[in-house]
Amino acid sequence: MTTLTAPTSVADLLRRQRAYWATGATRDLAFRLERLKALRAAIVKYQADIIDAARQDLGRPDFEGYFEVGVISELDYVIKHVHRWVMPRKVSLPLNQLPGSAWVQPEPLGVALIIGPWNYPFQLMISPLMGAIAAGNCAMLKPSELAPATSSVLAKLVADTFDPAHVALVEGGVDIAQALLAEKFDHIFFTGGARVGKIVMQAAAQHLTPVTLELGGKSPCIVDADVNLEVAARRIMWGKFLNAGQTCVAPDYLLVDERIKDDLVTALQQRLKDCYGDNPAQSPDYSRIVNERQFDRLVGLLGQGNVLAGGEHDRGDRYIAPTLIDGIGWDDPIMQEEIFGPILPILTYRDLGEAIAAINQRPKPLALYLFTRDRRVQAQVLEQTTAGSVGINDVILQIVVWDMPFGGVGSSGIGGYHGRYSFDTFSHLKSVLKKPFWMDLDWRYPPYGDKVKLFQKFIGLS
Repeated sequence: MTTLTAPTSVADLLRRQRAYWATGATRDLAFRLERLKALRAAIVKYQADIIDAARQDLGRPDFEGYFEVGVISELDYVIKHVHRWVMPRKVSLPLNQLPGSAWVQPEPLGVALIIGPWNYPFQLMISPLMGAIAAGNCAMLKPSELAPATSSVLAKLVADTFDPAHVALVEGGVDIAQALLAEKFDHIFFTGGARVGKIVMQAAAQHLTPVTLELGGKSPCIVDADVNLEVAARRIMWGKFLNAGQTCVAPDYLLVDERIKDDLVTALQQRLKDCYGDNPAQSPDYSRIVNERQFDRLVGLLGQGNVLAGGEHDRGDRYIAPTLIDGIGWDDPIMQEEIFGPILPILTYRDLGEAIAAINQRPKPLALYLFTRDRRVQAQVLEQTTAGSVGINDVILQIVVWDMPFGGVGSSGIGGYHGRYSFDTFSHLKSVLKKPFWMDLDWRYPPYGDKVKLFQKFIGLS
């Protein structure tokens, strides 16, 4: 474990990583695979500690704790495919570039900084790390101090698995984050909220460092009249109240066709009882809010609208019941920020076009969900809205398809990752054109004389 107390320590560690990077050791494919497999073995070794830390930090039941360990699924995918990703990617040449050959050659960026969040504090640190290693980089990790038990486990795992000259983890609060951001890295990968994301981007700009920002936003969930209410209710309730709503791609609010609102509310209320019983505070399957600050913020949102279910809370236990509310307007405070907690506002619409317009008047969300059997409705929503990802008739699961990128758009994020997209995020895709010596026509060399007409043909003007 590397615990830093002064900015100079950050600088010293970064110099050590740059020196190791300069040796070229991280570029070797066998080295990358060996380190990825070592990371996998470490996750298996520490799985009980990871689950226990998730319980300490967020009150997570074991089932949801294994979502952290489940990052091993993506790791297996990366290990299986990285040997293909590192290969040059051939491209075709136009006739006017022949003879010759061209390809895109991935190469590592150098030393990456990865700053993690508190809501999935293990998974969302390890997922970008595997991309950085697979691409051949060194990496500096900064886990969230708001999930201290997980931060401690991560520190032990990293120290037990990696030479700090290759991968190092530094624990600490805002001062350490500021010290890290003051240094020049070759890429910064940040997962968290928009407010801190702006700080990260501003710091990166001082060094012209590229960034990946995985942020969030108010992810809408549209429920059309042509829907299986029971299945929709099951899936929405699971996605919203997983980790007590502290999931960046959880449905933030429902937009329901007014014709089925009452029936849907009844189905949602029943699902809450089915999942968490009459008193969710006693359920072994329901998480807690991460800290008192977040608890107080969420309780401040409970005074709006009409409570249809839940609303109970206990600050000492950091418990807020899974809550359904209606009577909410677009201008209410709860609709001005990402909720990131177990409160689900239910709004209605008469016309789908009006619902789409309401969504489009707001910042682009990280995810958008649509429940409908109607393919015309599916096509209309896909064509007329923008979101980082879309789930049709399900929630959250779109982010664990490793052949698709996960990321935001606009204020919900910059860049994407997962699978090959993680590899590409931490790589420079270098374009290479190779020409032989045996043909060298003089059409491009001075004196130009009457070569203008020939050049016009070359560029397609005549």
